[in-house]
Amino acid sequence: MTAVILAHGIAALVCPFFFRRWGRTCFYVLSLVPAVCFVWLCTLAPAVLGRGEQLSTSLPWIPSLGISLTFRMDALSWILSAMVLGVGALVLFYCAQYFRHTNQHSGRFAAELVAFAGVMFGLVTADDLMVMFVFWEVTSVLSYLLIGYSNARQSARRAALQALIVTTAGGLAMFIGLVMLGNLAGTYLISQIVDTAPTWLVGADPGYLAAVVVLVLVGAGSKSALFPLHFWLPGAMAAPTPVSAFLHAAAMVKAGIYLIARLAPVLAPVQPWLPMVLGLGLFTMLFGGYAALKQHDLKLILAYGTISQLGFLAAVVGLGTPDALYAGLAMMVAHSLFKSTLFLLTGVIDHQAGTRDIRRLSGIRHRAPWLFAMAVVASASMAGIPPFNGFLSKEMMLEETTHMVFAGQALLVPVLAGEWGLAPADFGWVLAAPLFGLGIGAALLGPLGDRFGRRPVVLTD
Repeated sequence: MTAVILAHGIAALVCPFFFRRWGRTCFYVLSLVPAVCFVWLCTLAPAVLGRGEQLSTSLPWIPSLGISLTFRMDALSWILSAMVLGVGALVLFYCAQYFRHTNQHSGRFAAELVAFAGVMFGLVTADDLMVMFVFWEVTSVLSYLLIGYSNARQSARRAALQALIVTTAGGLAMFIGLVMLGNLAGTYLISQIVDTAPTWLVGADPGYLAAVVVLVLVGAGSKSALFPLHFWLPGAMAAPTPVSAFLHAAAMVKAGIYLIARLAPVLAPVQPWLPMVLGLGLFTMLFGGYAALKQHDLKLILAYGTISQLGFLAAVVGLGTPDALYAGLAMMVAHSLFKSTLFLLTGVIDHQAGTRDIRRLSGIRHRAPWLFAMAVVASASMAGIPPFNGFLSKEMMLEETTHMVFAGQALLVPVLAGEWGLAPADFGWVLAAPLFGLGIGAALLGPLGDRFGRRPVVLTD
């Protein structure tokens, strides 16, 4: 696992030099780094997903504070890692043609993007709370640089600074909560915190635990754009489309959901965990869906749709039950596939048509029927139409949230979802290939998803 992080770090360091010599064709070579790591990850699937094994590695870092570079691969981290590496490889491949009209800063952009993939992998595999926090904050810095790629535009600089301030401030609040949690549990290793929870939760001060819950959820909410800290995500659409497809659909915005899923089995019984994740999650879901209906810019429609889905995910995985975690993970995978596809399609449209305003776009499907087919597949998955994986995952989530018990009474959770896909323009096979890869994933993972059966125990080990 450390080799994966090092490989991305080394690639990030050397790619600006090679970009000066070979230009944007280096994106093709660079995409091999996460692609090869993804293949390695797939070799671990039988052990991690099939037999429920957990792989770990540890290196000393700050022994005086009891902090080590400990990484652990279980089912939850495997699924998030697959999303990061798989989508990251396709997005880097896509960038070779996306930046075909300019080489300005493309080497720096590539370095930041591949570094982000490595840092995100470190975040979801870190077993030490302090190590995870370091990766957490580095993702904020890299997202600031990537969102502000077009630094000549004031809107991009403002959006980048806004995202940095919100996510960093939330991260600092979370840091306090993590320190409090580690001190209470007597360890900063997440695996040990979960395993020994019945021991250290007994007799703990309720006020102390409540402070931990609030601080941790503030950090998670800031990263995953939950209301009222959602506003940075639509502004971040000033970033190039590959950034939106990777960071804001498949990677960074899932970090908060990952943290909630990781700690929910421990903190769900603690007040005010459930009121916060259910209240903020469900309100964010409804607010994001309503706001998406009022937009005319394709990227803003997708951005507010993402906010809505993140709210729903937070509410479900926050329940902390094994089945809820399983359903939430299925939805995270589905959302990453169909939303990344649609963001990349939007980039094609923007380049070819020169606008993202849906009021000015019509009949593009006649120019590129195969790309249009991918848009239909991704949109059908997003809408929850069978047999696509969006249907399977949403049905699983609805099953878990239809009759939740909250405050002693049955709570029927209404789920309102409505998003639209759009047809792409013709922009060459290099741009089309990543779309086919993601679109096929959106189509096939639904029918194949139940072959492994439900393994909820693995997710909470």
